[in-house]
Amino acid sequence: MQEGVCVVVSPLLALMHDQVESLLKKNIKAVALNKPLSQDETVVVFDNILFNNIKFLYLSPEKLETRFIQNKIKQLNVSLVAIDEAHCISEWGHDFRPSYLSLKKVKELCPSANLIALTGSATPEVIQDISTQLEIKTAEVYKKSFNRENIAYQLFEVEDKIFKIKQILTKTKAPCIIYTNSRNETKRISNILNSQGFKTTFYHGGLSSKEKQTAYNDWYEERKPIIVATNAFGMGIDKSNIRVVIHVAPPNSIENYMQEAGRTGRDGKRAFAVMLLKKNDVVLFKTNHREREISIEFLKKVYFKLNQFYKISKGELSETEYKFDLREFSSQYNFSYSKTSNALKTLMTHQLISFTEGFQKRTTLQFTTSSKNDLNYCDRHQSINTFVTTILRNYGGLFENTITLNEFLIAKKLKISQQQVISNFEQLEKDEIIRYNPSNNSSKLSFLVPRDDDRTINSISKSIKKLRQNKDFKASAIVDFIENQNRCRSRQLLEYFQETKTVDCEICDVCLTNRGVLKKTASKLPEAILSLLKLEKEKSSREIVLSLIQYEENDILNALSCLAEESRIVRLQNRKFNLTKKQ
Repeated sequence: MQEGVCVVVSPLLALMHDQVESLLKKNIKAVALNKPLSQDETVVVFDNILFNNIKFLYLSPEKLETRFIQNKIKQLNVSLVAIDEAHCISEWGHDFRPSYLSLKKVKELCPSANLIALTGSATPEVIQDISTQLEIKTAEVYKKSFNRENIAYQLFEVEDKIFKIKQILTKTKAPCIIYTNSRNETKRISNILNSQGFKTTFYHGGLSSKEKQTAYNDWYEERKPIIVATNAFGMGIDKSNIRVVIHVAPPNSIENYMQEAGRTGRDGKRAFAVMLLKKNDVVLFKTNHREREISIEFLKKVYFKLNQFYKISKGELSETEYKFDLREFSSQYNFSYSKTSNALKTLMTHQLISFTEGFQKRTTLQFTTSSKNDLNYCDRHQSINTFVTTILRNYGGLFENTITLNEFLIAKKLKISQQQVISNFEQLEKDEIIRYNPSNNSSKLSFLVPRDDDRTINSISKSIKKLRQNKDFKASAIVDFIENQNRCRSRQLLEYFQETKTVDCEICDVCLTNRGVLKKTASKLPEAILSLLKLEKEKSSREIVLSLIQYEENDILNALSCLAEESRIVRLQNRKFNLTKKQ
């Protein structure tokens, strides 16, 4: 509606892609700087914006930090700067990105443009922090209630989460998201569900860009309407007909839960946000939260070793951007991989280092000769014999298929350096024994302040303690939400965001229990079981639970015990139930 271009700052490449595609379908011209471009290619993009009436330019906050991009933006007639997922600006938000802190620079780059910051989940403290960080003295705040009247928030304690998921999916034949906290779990749960007739895919941060896009497209276009994901499948997901979001582990915060659960029911129709928990899940959550905490002493060790790793002298500020392998670094100094990763994020948050975790293509390998030729080669090259034998012993099918492997793990097993493993593979390829495609780890690390060891970390220790207190508060809030069985789920969530005008939702698990709806429904259960067995004769408890999906699993198991005690049903030798003869 205005002259000029709108610059949109967005945190995710996939999100930029989706929004540009959506605009293009509406015949609105838009471009995104969401892939590597040479300087000449970037110039062409900005020329197109200038001369072809392109209305939207999407880019990441990291891209906006580069001097060249800043100079090109100065040449544009920018009417509006829109900062998407603006909670990333705040250290008290749940997806903090340090590069967002430099966005106040846009006011210098585009002095006549209006500025809008948008987020779907922010407490009043985060909203205030966004205004402060963007240096907006008189911000107009437009805030809609977080209340979603059509979503039923429901928590269930179950022994078998997979079985409960199957029960829900059998009942709800519509697009679904299943959230878990582990990358391995996404694949495991997806494989189990696929083996039992459901069409699912999985998504996590360790997949390549191509794999992520394939998984997303399969889910969005409903070839595989169920996706099992970590919270990497997050911001910007906008599909209107999702009927249920299932959490199989506690999310890290109320904000995360609201964002993830809020992806269901965007068409306004009844939808469900279900959390499945075992008895020890909360204890495990608290333990993991404590283990993720980084002490000041460990941070000092990591910072000291980073400087030592790259041979940086005290007082020196290196301007080099280094290639960085987190696994190799952690192993060399005998650090925990996960704790080291968290330490790097802390150093990055406080702008002591810059760390970009690039796409890592995994190493692939295949033997191109016969096993007989391979043995002859090893006889002639005794120095590499043990190496080849170990590879063949640990990886099957190498003569028939291309497999993926990890040079670091091989080096550890053979007690040699990772570089020696790579050299051996390169020699084997040169001698035409294997086809070797090495991994491409494009992670980069650079230092932003001169080396000053302990004093550098001491200067940020107060801020680190405040951040830790904030994380502790968020963790305790989600635990309180899970453990509070007396207060409406919706009211609990709204009050966290300091909304005062709240009423019971009448559809969450707490409200239904308080109203006696669940108990009333269960009173009809025995007759439902008897009717089912009259029709279908022998059935196991699992089959009965799946057939009677309108009832709770525990209620069904209790009813089966009661009916057996009353001799109205009998348990057979094959562990199935049937009616007694008098029935």
